[in-house]
Amino acid sequence: MVIVYSRSKIVFGYIRIYKSELLVREYEAYKSAYCGLCRQMGRDYSFLSRLILSYDCTFYALFLMSLRRSCTGFEQKRCRCNPFKKCQYCQNSDDSLSKASALSVILAYYKLIDDESDSGLLKRVGLKIVKPFFSRWRKKAAQRYPALDTLASEMLKAQQDAESKEDCSLDMAADPTASMLASVMELEGRDDTEKRILNRIGYGLGRFIYIIDAADDYKRDIKSGNFNPFRGVEDKYSVMKNNLSQSLAMTYEAYNLIELVDFKGIIDNVILKGLPTVQTEILEKCEVKDERSI
Repeated sequence: MVIVYSRSKIVFGYIRIYKSELLVREYEAYKSAYCGLCRQMGRDYSFLSRLILSYDCTFYALFLMSLRRSCTGFEQKRCRCNPFKKCQYCQNSDDSLSKASALSVILAYYKLIDDESDSGLLKRVGLKIVKPFFSRWRKKAAQRYPALDTLASEMLKAQQDAESKEDCSLDMAADPTASMLASVMELEGRDDTEKRILNRIGYGLGRFIYIIDAADDYKRDIKSGNFNPFRGVEDKYSVMKNNLSQSLAMTYEAYNLIELVDFKGIIDNVILKGLPTVQTEILEKCEVKDERSI
């Protein structure tokens, strides 16, 4: 009897820029948003919460500020992590950075919960040590943004339920993550049309994130016995590539219907250059083989 464990799909770091194609001023603006989110997380939760800062939530903050046109400029101050260095910090007139900060700690908490149930003894001990910090941050974030916490909690349960089924397909496995991000994005819509468009953008991005992470971790999952939707799938590379490309096409098709001004060059870069580059890098290094040869 083979026991297959569920695996976390609340992941970070795949929604990246393609630096060489950005204008210098765009790259500086991106760094300012990254540093601005870092500072906001320190303000809202604690210095340690900055350790879970991610590219994904930086993109979310940029997207919110662009959609709302809420960036009010930049200010230069000393880095909170390195006082000998000066950084540019993005300023905003609403809660875009605060909301991205909350989403960061909420997703990190539920990732820890999922990892705790799947990990070995030593790792579980380590997770239990840091869990009180994550729990405190999540409770504070949930008080400010209860809808985000509810969506993340429901996603984790749906993910575990889907992956526990013997007939779990790739679409079934990817749907909870995709649906969660779709709902997170939809919350920002100002009318029904915009809500539908944002939902579609979020679904495509969420589906891409799930599938690229599954491809990235394929060999590790097969060795450890964790769930992976590509286990037993023939011609895995083609299936991975086709589904990732389909998710990006879905995202871009919907994105073209949204009118953005601020940070548009950066967001264009992420969707048109950054994500396809991540896809190429992951698929080239995963070297998918038949499970019997791993």
